[in-house]
Amino acid sequence: MSKIIMLTDSCCDLPKEIIDELGIKVLPFTLTVGGESFREIYDKSTKEFYELLENTDEIPKHSQIPPVDFEEAYKELYAQGYTDIISVSLNSKGSGTFNNSVMAKNEFFENNPEAKDKLRIFNLDSKCYTLFYGYPVMEAAKKIRRGADAEEIVAYLEDWFSVCGVYAVPYNLKYAKKSGRISAAKAFAGELLGLKPVILFSDGETSTVDKIRGEKNIVPKLVDILEKNMTPQTPYIMLYGRDDTVAREVEKELIKKTGRKAEMFGNIGAVVTSNIGPDLVAVVVRRKNK
Repeated sequence: MSKIIMLTDSCCDLPKEIIDELGIKVLPFTLTVGGESFREIYDKSTKEFYELLENTDEIPKHSQIPPVDFEEAYKELYAQGYTDIISVSLNSKGSGTFNNSVMAKNEFFENNPEAKDKLRIFNLDSKCYTLFYGYPVMEAAKKIRRGADAEEIVAYLEDWFSVCGVYAVPYNLKYAKKSGRISAAKAFAGELLGLKPVILFSDGETSTVDKIRGEKNIVPKLVDILEKNMTPQTPYIMLYGRDDTVAREVEKELIKKTGRKAEMFGNIGAVVTSNIGPDLVAVVVRRKNK
């Protein structure tokens, strides 16, 4: 009889209570800011991280999750009798974490040859960040409880990763400039003209698909972009940073347009915040052209 578990990293941005309730194994990223290092989710909550940011101008630093952490997780789960581990990592083009998960799998089976006929490890590259993969990981964990097999769950996840995208509007370009998401020249020009970029994260890539002049235009412009690009009658997920006011306004307009509420609301966590900033609105959608 199969025994399946979801394994992911803390950039999935799932709340700790959901992680615990559904039995999802989450490996944390370690961040350093203001001379202090901590594990995302486990040592500091997202709220505590935002409070930390308010007292420093430093951009937080984080490193990839090393192969040894994955191998230790595989050993632990194998010892607990799991027959299938479905490991989902953040975008491989933005971090070496996915490649480390694969390297660790090879090391694990080399060091534990007896496990080859007893355990399967599926390593999936989400090609994105935050609840873009946190949400389907959560749904996959629910599918496990309903008796779905590993192949069905992997197919569900791969479909989601190939067709969905995140449309994000950061209010401040300081973090995106530092992380390289937006060039320094473009960030300077945007700040000078009061422009907010609409950034699309999909298929492992990042692109600026539009620009919005002035904060009052964020809601109508973003809703217009979403309506044109999202598949009708499919779930969408709202993301926000320190404040959910604009996200709530976007959802309100999307309800008028689509008749659907957001499937989930969530904060972006420490890793994503370090690259795009704590003040933004973003929406995960199933893209029409995919």
